[in-house]
Amino acid sequence: MLLLSGAKLGKIATTGGTMLVSLVVYAFVFGWKYAAGFIALLFVHEMGHYIAARQRGLAVGAPTFIPFVGAWIELKELPHDAQTEAYVGLGGPLLGSVGALVCYFLARESGTAWLLAVAYAGFFLNLFNLIPISPFDGGRITAVLSPRIWLLGVPILVALFLWRPSPLLVLMALLAAPQAWKAIRYRADSAEARSYYAVPAAVKWQYALIYLGLAGFLAVMTHDVHELLQAQRAVGSG
Repeated sequence: MLLLSGAKLGKIATTGGTMLVSLVVYAFVFGWKYAAGFIALLFVHEMGHYIAARQRGLAVGAPTFIPFVGAWIELKELPHDAQTEAYVGLGGPLLGSVGALVCYFLARESGTAWLLAVAYAGFFLNLFNLIPISPFDGGRITAVLSPRIWLLGVPILVALFLWRPSPLLVLMALLAAPQAWKAIRYRADSAEARSYYAVPAAVKWQYALIYLGLAGFLAVMTHDVHELLQAQRAVGSG
C-alpha cells in the first residue's frame, strides 16, 4: 500500500511539476492568465486520451508537459488493433475541442480578450493535431482507414513549414519520417493488414465521418476566432 501510494504521488508530482514549469515559462512570455488557460486546455486534451485509453482497458500514465512542445500521456501497453488506436487518438482532439468551445463561449459572454486568445489556441492546436500522419493524433485516427493516408500528411507538414518555419515542425517531420516510409511500404495483403488493420468497413466510415466533421469544425472555428481577435486588435489600436 505504501509503495502504491508512493507511485501515485510520484505520478502526481511529475504531472504537477511539469505543468508548473510550463506555466512559469508561458507566463513569462504571454502573461499568467493566458498561460493558465492554455495549460488547462492542454490538460483537457491529454485527459481525453487518458479517458479513452482507460475505456479500452489500456494501462496509461499521467500527462507530462514540456514548454513549447506540448504534453503527452504514456501508453504503458500498445493498442491491440487499429480501431483501438483510433479511439484513443480521437479522445484528445474531441475533449480538447469541447474545452476550447467552453473558453470561446465564456469569452464571448464576458468580452474577455485573453480568454478568446486561449480559445483560438485550443482550436488551432487541436486542428494541428489532426494532421493525418503519426505522431499526430490525426495519424492514429486515420490509420483505421489505411496507413497509406499518412502520405497525405507529408505535403501538409511541408506547406506548414514553408508558411511558418519552426524547429518544432522539423522535429515533428523527423518523428513522422518512419511513418511515411511505413505508409509507402504498406501492403493490403500483408499479415499486419489482415490482423492489426483489419477493421469493418462500417467502422472505417464512422471514423472517417467523425474525423472530417471535427477537422471541418475546427477549421471554421480557428478562422472565425482569428478574425474576431484581429477585429479586437483593430478596435484597440484605433
